Amino acid sequence: MRADSHARGEVHVAFDPLPADDPVISRMRVTRTYTGDLAGTGTGQVLSVATAIEGSAAYLCLERVDAELHGRRGTFLLQHCGRIDRGRRSLTVTVVPDSGTEDLLGLRGELSLEDLGARHRYTFDFSLRTG
Repeated sequence: MRADSHARGEVHVAFDPLPADDPVISRMRVTRTYTGDLAGTGTGQVLSVATAIEGSAAYLCLERVDAELHGRRGTFLLQHCGRIDRGRRSLTVTVVPDSGTEDLLGLRGELSLEDLGARHRYTFDFSLRTG
């Protein structure tokens, strides 16, 4: 059985640089605080690159989220894949399959972010296999 749903709220983001052994690829630690229907924290690492063309770049992030989602407690992993193509931004954030624990077993979904500066607004469209 599946339960399909949506979650909305805000997320505050903080970055800390990490040592990188490549002059082109940057590394950062990211900490996210989610409020709203998804409430908890996310921690992860970001790899990012910029090109010689201004306004073109890409980043990848793997994030472990420890949170409560509509009253269900557990952890899950998010995969972020973002790029900027001469100023045009695109981003996909998806739940890593079979990464949900505890009450979030079977979680699948995609999270979208609206950039508001230091904070972001999120919409999380997800399904949760139950039973």
